[in-house]
Amino acid sequence: QPFWLKAFRLNLVSESVPQSNPTETMAGEKKQIAAGAAKKKVEKKTKQPVRLYAKGVILGYKRSKSNSYANCTLLKIDGVRTRDDAAWYFGKRVAYVYKAKKEVKNSKFRVMWGKVRRAHGNSGVVRAKFRKNIPPRAFGAPCRIMMYPSSI
Repeated sequence: QPFWLKAFRLNLVSESVPQSNPTETMAGEKKQIAAGAAKKKVEKKTKQPVRLYAKGVILGYKRSKSNSYANCTLLKIDGVRTRDDAAWYFGKRVAYVYKAKKEVKNSKFRVMWGKVRRAHGNSGVVRAKFRKNIPPRAFGAPCRIMMYPSSI
């Protein structure tokens, strides 16, 4: 049988059932509403964890035509399009998470930490300084701009 035929038959059956007392139907509806509320509470437990950082991309080192400055890294933060928007991120911590072959402390993931220092140009790009200079293989890789330390 096609699925729509089953649904149609169920619909006919529910319409043909006589409703004797309006107070009984109200109680039944309340039970259904309560059951629906219980389902909603159950759904909240399976919710995905909240992301507590802004996504960004490592663009490269600060540079001029012939010089490059490896101690200053340029980052593009998602949703930041102006110099004023970038100002909120000044002083925020940056994490470059990468995967290595050798396992250290039961994890193959490693992190390089840095800080957003200042804006770079007018299009929302920022300069960041990492504890150790970012390797060139990280150019174009995603990074995380944490929402702390907060000045709000």
